[in-house]
Amino acid sequence: MGQSPTQSPAHPLASVALTGDLARPVRLTVPDLLAWPQHRARVSFECATSGVQHHRFEGPLLHDVLRDAGPGFDPARRKDRLRFLIAVAGADGHHALLTWAEIDPDFGHAPVLLAVGIDDTPLDMAGPQLVLPQDRCGARHISGINAIRVDGRYPSWT
Repeated sequence: MGQSPTQSPAHPLASVALTGDLARPVRLTVPDLLAWPQHRARVSFECATSGVQHHRFEGPLLHDVLRDAGPGFDPARRKDRLRFLIAVAGADGHHALLTWAEIDPDFGHAPVLLAVGIDDTPLDMAGPQLVLPQDRCGARHISGINAIRVDGRYPSWT
């Protein structure tokens, strides 16, 4: 992949690695994420340290991006998806965990975004942000995402 007009050797674009139980693991930048349909969300988060925060986000749905990476479940078997977890990590050490069922249109259909812009500011250098508009608390909001792991192979509890 060549350099974009906003990228320079001194300031490389941030990227996020999609790994785990995927047919097509990939590393994506914010400009790469612009290839998916973009969604907008006005979000208010109640933060423990700084009160209520109001922002406008735009970006693709997490479900769309992960679906294109080929999650390792049988799409014809609805319940097969229910065992998949999604771990999201930010460059600052914050982590969040979601289930596939939360974002799947056949189940929770939550409009979780991989935001490429906040308040009309592109996130090319900082990296995408995980935005869960349905969450009242901003604890699962992850800035500067650097890794997303899809996992359906955790050991059985028996």
